[in-house]
Amino acid sequence: MLTELARAAPLALLFALPVAVVGGLLLHRMRRRSITAAMTTLALVPLAAALGGVVGVSGLMYTPQLVGTIAVCVVVGLVTVPVAWWLGSRFARDALWQREASAAELETVRRAETARRELVAWMSHDLRSPLAGIRGMTDALADGVVHEPADVADYLARIRRESDRMAGMVEDLFQLSRATSTGLTLRLVPVALGELVSDAVAAEAPAAQTAGVRIVAEDPEGWPVVQGSDAELIRAIRNLLTNAIRHTPAGGRVVLSGGMRDGRARLGVLDGCGGIPPEDLDRVFDVGFRGSAARTPRQGPGAGLGLAIARAFAEAHGGSLEVRNHGPGCVFELSLPGPRSEPASPRALAQA
Repeated sequence: MLTELARAAPLALLFALPVAVVGGLLLHRMRRRSITAAMTTLALVPLAAALGGVVGVSGLMYTPQLVGTIAVCVVVGLVTVPVAWWLGSRFARDALWQREASAAELETVRRAETARRELVAWMSHDLRSPLAGIRGMTDALADGVVHEPADVADYLARIRRESDRMAGMVEDLFQLSRATSTGLTLRLVPVALGELVSDAVAAEAPAAQTAGVRIVAEDPEGWPVVQGSDAELIRAIRNLLTNAIRHTPAGGRVVLSGGMRDGRARLGVLDGCGGIPPEDLDRVFDVGFRGSAARTPRQGPGAGLGLAIARAFAEAHGGSLEVRNHGPGCVFELSLPGPRSEPASPRALAQA
């Protein structure tokens, strides 16, 4: 027995080794190509090597043992090759999905980092400008350069305006941090959408009057009741109105419409901005994004935080905020749960 084994082993190795080498080279060439083909080759190489070894030991002679071995290899191949092909296809799909997910995640991180840098740069500039003005005017008052009562009153009014402007920027930063915080908890109660919009319109009426823009509400008495938190929803609606007023030319209108769709409350804010370029539609809610020259805002752009805050508060309520071009401008559509809907956000708690 040992003698036969010693005589058969070199022959088996002599015939099986070339097959294994060729199979290894094939696997090496396919390592960056088809995972399915590589898995199939991996299943066939051991079978081919075993068959080559048996043929070599048999001395290339047709024997019952050789026939039986070939039959066994064929049966095993019929089982393993389909399984290897199926596993390879699954691995290939999983690998493709992981690559796409990683690429999407990297793109999200890259966009967030870009937005953060732009926000820091813009906020630094926007804060530095009023601070420089305030310092210059206070120095002029302190040194007596400005002493006429009318001039002093004018300087004080300008200092007040610049201070209010900086306070608004700081408030936006605070609200953005709060809206995007995982610790934000909203206590939801049924509230009339018309009343929320009425409060927001009253707060933005002076800015609209100064800009020469009319705010028109379509059938506010028929607007639905929503499940929400007053302060956060009013803030979101005010941000939408501020954005609409800023980008609507003097003499234009901002049209508000409400209703129900698919069991959810809807509020639409239509402005006269002239439309948003298609490539910017997905970016208008990014932190720090201020739009392009195509929208030609009537007054200087803000810090680019208002729409990001509005969407964050909408999502915290289990709702959404989308935008599309329509008519003379674009429509920002706020969707919110109705009073009998379950809040979809873990940060929103229904009040008992």
